[in-house]
Amino acid sequence: MGGMPGPCPETGKYGAFLDTVGLEAAIAALGAGQHAVFTLEQLEALGLTRSAVRKRAAIGRLHRIRRGVYSLVPRALLTREGHWMAAVLACGRGAVLSHRTAAALLGLRPTDRTKIDVTVPGQSRPKQSGIDVHSSLTLSPADVTTENGIPCTTIARTVLDLAAVMPRRVIERVLDQADAMHVFDLIALNDQLARNPRHPGARLLRSVLEEHYVGSTPTESELEEAFLALTRRLGLPDPKTQRWIDLGDGLPMIRADFVWYEQRVIVETDGVRFHGTDQARERDPRRDQRAMVAGWRPVRTTWRQVMRRPQELEPTLRRLVAAAPRVAAG
Repeated sequence: MGGMPGPCPETGKYGAFLDTVGLEAAIAALGAGQHAVFTLEQLEALGLTRSAVRKRAAIGRLHRIRRGVYSLVPRALLTREGHWMAAVLACGRGAVLSHRTAAALLGLRPTDRTKIDVTVPGQSRPKQSGIDVHSSLTLSPADVTTENGIPCTTIARTVLDLAAVMPRRVIERVLDQADAMHVFDLIALNDQLARNPRHPGARLLRSVLEEHYVGSTPTESELEEAFLALTRRLGLPDPKTQRWIDLGDGLPMIRADFVWYEQRVIVETDGVRFHGTDQARERDPRRDQRAMVAGWRPVRTTWRQVMRRPQELEPTLRRLVAAAPRVAAG
């Protein structure tokens, strides 16, 4: 008869086979809840020794992602969320995804930055490769939420932090997006401003909330955003964006990219994706004809004109919008 099974070489405990099965299941469960990443301390809490972790990493059963952070999958196969979670774990207790990266996680705006924004409570700012570490003395539990399993700043705190690192128009767009997502919360934003009056983003956020009509200028492409910037450089009043117009002819309403109701001007920014097809080339003139009959002045512009030759478009906009006689909106 065989003797008692020896201790598990990784945990030092007896009952090696059963212990190993339970250990593997526990590691898999931990990884499943954290985008396949975990800290060395978490692995130790499951029973792995540091020596066992090093051995697993040496043979490819674990993969070191950051200092003290490991993954079940190689770095190249780790998802975007996995890298974000690894950054948070690497920055220690209380760390949360924040600023531009939190905005991307929350769906407020995309980011293509390679660096990851993480905020840590207190004054310490541990240096981490590929991470912008922000320290905060005012970060409270009320400023923290969890999105897709990743600790991050709340929407209101994220907007305040963004206002410290991004220009005014970005903040307008983020608030417009929050409104479109039905997550805009003025009370929460005002609470952030009241609790953080000296925050680097407080002045800009307060100004945007006072002067920008949230939800009035959502844009759906960089072409549309560039066109709006052009109208502002010309000193024109902001148009309404993405509005449905009933032309009163009994036919379906049309959706316009930009509308000046008082001047009855419609501008369509014709990107190749939606306006370069044969169907669009048939549809767009008919839309314009209907609008003209209804008393509107439709204008079409292109990516090349807005981006490369705005001087061609500027006189038209000035003439139709700035100098046009104002009539009641229909």
